[in-house]
Amino acid sequence: MYAVIKTGGKQYRVAKDDVLTVEKLDADAGRNIELEVLLVGSGADVKAGKALPSDAKVTAELVEHTRGPKLIAFKKRRRKNSRRKRGHRQDLSTIRITGITG
Repeated sequence: MYAVIKTGGKQYRVAKDDVLTVEKLDADAGRNIELEVLLVGSGADVKAGKALPSDAKVTAELVEHTRGPKLIAFKKRRRKNSRRKRGHRQDLSTIRITGITG
């Protein structure tokens, strides 16, 4: 059985015991959370939209909070003595899917 969940503006196809790295979630490490379900399927039997059961849910355990790699945004305008260097590190959460119902 698999499901498609939505978190952080992105969609992920998950199954039981999958480990994902998603954008930071507001919960403490070790807590159980429920995620928004868009689709539930098992082989050729797929339910989405209005056919999705009302009790469909995906539960996950928040394993840890981490940070992504440092990304450098460097802009240079030639012959104008103009340059800008900015760095960014995204806050991430690692989750483990514990159950899919529906």
